Amino acid sequence: MTTTSLSGLIAATHTPFHADGSLNLAAVERQAEHLLKHDITCAFIVGTTGESSSLTVDERLKLAARWFEVARGTDMRIVVHVGANCLADSQVLARQAEHFSAAAIAALAPSYFKPANTGLLVDCCEQIAASAPNTPFYFYDIPSMTNVSLSMPEFLEKAGSRIPTLEGLKFTNNDLMAYQECMAVADGRYTLLWGIDEMLLAATVCGAPGAVGSTYNFAAAIYQNLLAAWNAGDLDAARAEQLKSIRLVRILCRHGYMASAKALMELLGVPVGPPRLPNGRLTTAQLQELHGELREFGY
Repeated sequence: MTTTSLSGLIAATHTPFHADGSLNLAAVERQAEHLLKHDITCAFIVGTTGESSSLTVDERLKLAARWFEVARGTDMRIVVHVGANCLADSQVLARQAEHFSAAAIAALAPSYFKPANTGLLVDCCEQIAASAPNTPFYFYDIPSMTNVSLSMPEFLEKAGSRIPTLEGLKFTNNDLMAYQECMAVADGRYTLLWGIDEMLLAATVCGAPGAVGSTYNFAAAIYQNLLAAWNAGDLDAARAEQLKSIRLVRILCRHGYMASAKALMELLGVPVGPPRLPNGRLTTAQLQELHGELREFGY
């Protein structure tokens, strides 16, 4: 396996739907164009932001195929989230990702029947990664969604000898102590991609080489300015940009984050449509209120 470790800002993309909830594959081209226009050259597809648990396996396969078709000949790299409650489904998705030469695959933990310890989690990840033996593998730690809260330093220690393609973690977990411990495992062998946009500055201070986030779809400039300020040694400016991020996310969360984020993409001319149930849609009144708050914010 040859690999270039992932770094920089990676957009966790939305899955585009028509108004009736059906998959809108035609919108992917506009999504990719929008990201490239804003200097985002890597997409993390069909993850949490992509409503993966609300898609059928067939839809996930079609969506990934479309992303690879659109990305061909551009600078866009694709990371495919292949996690699912059924490991056989994950293996199907992983095989397709390898067929298309994905930059990497990632998988969150099964979350209905949950792995009770890190050993069982390694067993699950080993099966998934083995289906894409030439593709870098990242475990996607997001305990706030899966309710699987296991030691990530311990996972890396155990998985390293079992999963040859293990490249690191997508760390969507606010435990910065564990994050730093993970960074030190095997003398810094693993790539730890940060997954909480509102805490990017803190993770950057801890040495994060890159980050995967949903707000990079529509607010990339905030984080690019943050990183530029940090690299220039201007901590006050970096803090100011992080505060902008926090305030923007709070506005979106007040109305329901998924629906609001997708509505914001629509405002930018990227037709990702509404979310699927169980995520709710915005009412006309909520949408108008959201638009007003965004204008007041200065978006």
